[in-house]
Amino acid sequence: MAAPFYAWPWEFLGSYKYALYVIFLAKDVYTRFQQDRIKDSCILDTLKDSWILHIFILSMLRLIMYQLWTSYSNMLFLTRNSRIIKKGVDFKQIDKEWHWDNFILLQAMVASLVLYMFPTIGKHYVWNKSGFITTILFHIAISEPVFYTIHKCFHGDYLFSHYHSLHHSSAVPQAYTAGHATFLEHLLLMMVIGIPIIGTFLIGYGSLSVIYCYVLAFDLLRCLGHLNVEIIPYQIFEAIPFLRYIILTPTYHSLHHAEMDTNYCLFMPLFDALGNTLNRKSWKMHKKNCLNSGKNGRVPDFVFLAHVVDMSSAMHAPFVNRSAASMPYYTRIYAIPFLPITFLVMLAMWVKSRTFLISFYNLRGRLHQTWAVPRFGFQYFLPFAAKGINKHIEEAILRANRLGVKVISLAALNKNEALNGGGTLFVNKHPNLRVRVVHGNTLTAAVILNEIPEHVCEVFLTGATSKLGRAIALYLCRKKVRVLMLTLSTERFNNIQEEAPSDCARFLVQITKYQAAQNCKTWIVGKWITPREQMFAPSGTHFHQFVVPPILQFRRDCTYGDLAAMKMPEDVQGFGSCEYTMERGVVHACHAGGVVHALEGWTHHEVGAIDVNRIDLVWKAAIKHGLKPV
Repeated sequence: MAAPFYAWPWEFLGSYKYALYVIFLAKDVYTRFQQDRIKDSCILDTLKDSWILHIFILSMLRLIMYQLWTSYSNMLFLTRNSRIIKKGVDFKQIDKEWHWDNFILLQAMVASLVLYMFPTIGKHYVWNKSGFITTILFHIAISEPVFYTIHKCFHGDYLFSHYHSLHHSSAVPQAYTAGHATFLEHLLLMMVIGIPIIGTFLIGYGSLSVIYCYVLAFDLLRCLGHLNVEIIPYQIFEAIPFLRYIILTPTYHSLHHAEMDTNYCLFMPLFDALGNTLNRKSWKMHKKNCLNSGKNGRVPDFVFLAHVVDMSSAMHAPFVNRSAASMPYYTRIYAIPFLPITFLVMLAMWVKSRTFLISFYNLRGRLHQTWAVPRFGFQYFLPFAAKGINKHIEEAILRANRLGVKVISLAALNKNEALNGGGTLFVNKHPNLRVRVVHGNTLTAAVILNEIPEHVCEVFLTGATSKLGRAIALYLCRKKVRVLMLTLSTERFNNIQEEAPSDCARFLVQITKYQAAQNCKTWIVGKWITPREQMFAPSGTHFHQFVVPPILQFRRDCTYGDLAAMKMPEDVQGFGSCEYTMERGVVHACHAGGVVHALEGWTHHEVGAIDVNRIDLVWKAAIKHGLKPV
């Protein structure tokens, strides 16, 4: 059973918890609207004097601040070398911190209740310069020592194990982590933040600007303390040594999370110095982290080279919204108003940009990264854009080669046959590459083929002459499975048929119309088909697919497979974002194919046509290394 005041009282409401404050806001607006009808005054004139409205605005600003700093932490293309703790944020931490904003709702509700209990607080002043000095004095004289004492007490055996350990359970601090604590701790923190404001108002120096500035400054410093990115230059402290006792750095508080019997202060290390709890390594570590930010970090062993799919999914990135990125992608209604911003970013990236780091994770001592080519899916189908896209891909491969990356895997359209021959263009142009370039399609084919039940004796295949279509057809015909290959090109069909063993070629059948497959219940879709074309499939058909985007699930009397994918091994670390529509912990098969290539230490390139003879070998290697079919 949880300790008293451990859980939040509105936990059962989930995301509907925000309705609790909406009640206060709606009641205030309604009351003032009624008053205005009686007084015949303007509702806007009345609302601008509403404390409840200001509390709402301030709460929104606080939410935005924490979101922006968390986004900054996850902008690995800016922060990768300045990160203090090099680990990735995993799904477990994201889930634990999902309701990090509970404390903002708590403080907004308590402030609103106080206003209802003491309606005589009356009109507020917008500005009072004496209030700023008073607030700072209250903070230094009361809030800082009170927090220091409380924080130190919460590191005692009982309070730590029953309360504060929740906050320290986050392995990688980020701005959201500042709000990840128990109900009791945030009740006490509310007192700490409230003392300077209440004290300033009691002596008559209170104003709106004092509340806004103090609360937002308080949040800013809390965000910086948990940022896990060092942004304060060490030269400041060398020029003015006393400032190191006044200013909290991200390194300083990260040391508290690493060595929990030191660095207890709120924002001023002076109180740790007075309490003899200052970690003597604080300044040395701070300088070291600052100097390291100018150097390249660890070289990845494996790189998955992805690209942006479309305008909406562009927002499905950890640096945009960490929580949303940890779930499979779908179009979120609240994201639609931001589409114009995404469009402008796309234009800016088109004009000037380069491949950038999106995410990373660790697997068995190896660092795996995902880089993104700064191009959207539709741009790959513009003939005039092909040269520029290939240039970005080539530069990424050459950069990986210079760094010492072992394997780089091309995702989706980056290995398009018409664009670069499935990566052949780059390998032929640079024959001395040390980095292994792979398309991962061998494992993609293996995943699709292993989904097909053993009793199936006939399949219908669209996209039949593509790289994957060819490999699937040749593999199945060797298993004596009849393959109805939909293609209008007799020449390409004949070329594939000639590759089949002489006793198996008869199992490959060219067809040119969907009607020819109306009795086949196993469809393998490698080229997008419309709902009308799906109607030719008999009832009970299962649609396997390797087409992007996936086909519409139009038929209720049929079943649909997902895109070829595999679940990552259980010992993966720091994995905290979903690839497009994939479930948690699942990656596209071409990504998994690159991972297997790296884990096996294979030294050959995997570009161009798929080697059918290696399909079973790659599948067994994937299973051996703990990857699982989904």
